[in-house]
Amino acid sequence: MDGSSSSSQSQDKPLMESHKFFHFEDGDETIDIKIPEVVDPSYGMYVWPCAPVLAQYVWFNRHSIRDRTVLEVGAGTSLPGVVASKCGAKVILSDDARLPKCLENCRKSCSANGLVGIEVVGITWGRFSADVISLPAVDVVLASDCFYDTKDFEDVLATFCYLLNKNKHAQCWVTYQERSSDRSIEHLLTKFDLQCTHIPLGMFKADEPHLAGSNLPGDHTIQFLLVTNKTAIT
Repeated sequence: MDGSSSSSQSQDKPLMESHKFFHFEDGDETIDIKIPEVVDPSYGMYVWPCAPVLAQYVWFNRHSIRDRTVLEVGAGTSLPGVVASKCGAKVILSDDARLPKCLENCRKSCSANGLVGIEVVGITWGRFSADVISLPAVDVVLASDCFYDTKDFEDVLATFCYLLNKNKHAQCWVTYQERSSDRSIEHLLTKFDLQCTHIPLGMFKADEPHLAGSNLPGDHTIQFLLVTNKTAIT
């Protein structure tokens, strides 16, 4: 998950850490992932229900992302990005530049899975810093539960819009949890000249409450959107 709360970021008290384990398999191909979690009010410090759904889509499409550049935005614990890296993608992880503990959690997830050399950058929704502008060309943008707080929706889409305008061939793979029927992003896509395709979870074997040997996503309703620029190059 991506979102975060700044209130706990300034606290220096010790935090309780634990791990979640995920096992992805398809025939003879398997990977095991260990994700560090921190008991902390910051949203990004533990695995949210959307993350294993997006990670399952990455796993299902693992052969198409090999050697491709994949950017996970609002990465938090970085499960989808870690899976992408394990599948041979060139991965960049990012989270809010104002929340160093979330960025550190991205690095911890890499370390826990033996991944070295993965760049972790600070990207704040709707702000186009030097780190954003200097990003290399990307093929896929991963976004797990980035549509959490309605006040951020337009800033999130502005960031998507920038990345997809810069990379005309790129796609955003997006999972979000339905929390209210009033919280749709589809009406906002037109404003940013974006379009989306709903992908049924059953098409990539994610329509079950316990994915990759975990207890997630549980009984939460998760949607998957494939978001592209309306002028995308196919």
